[in-house]
Amino acid sequence: MRTVIRVRYVECDPMGVAHHSAYPVWFEMGRTELLRGAGIEYTTLEEDGIFLAVVTLEVTYKSPARYDDLLDLETCLVDCGHVKIEHHYTLRRGKDVLATARTVLACVGTDGRPMKVPSKLAAASLE
Repeated sequence: MRTVIRVRYVECDPMGVAHHSAYPVWFEMGRTELLRGAGIEYTTLEEDGIFLAVVTLEVTYKSPARYDDLLDLETCLVDCGHVKIEHHYTLRRGKDVLATARTVLACVGTDGRPMKVPSKLAAASLE
């Protein structure tokens, strides 16, 4: 799934360079759009007592994003296990790769305890 992101002023330091803390937010945007593209709204999951908690976040920064850059984020679901879901990300400005990342999410219930990935999420991962 591709998501277009424009770097906002609030995400930058005084030199116009995007702060490293903005990247995980962008990755979350990519995951949300990936779900939406599969016909699943995250708010509906929450209403059903299903939450996806980030348990692993790995980011490799290669080149800085800057204020007002138009970025292309590619988000791929690479594994859907019994309890965990893994995504990979590539963030580009034009042809230049600015960052790559990996997240692992655990499916948890309202009590915060791990739970089986619901069939609608597992089925969406197979599409």
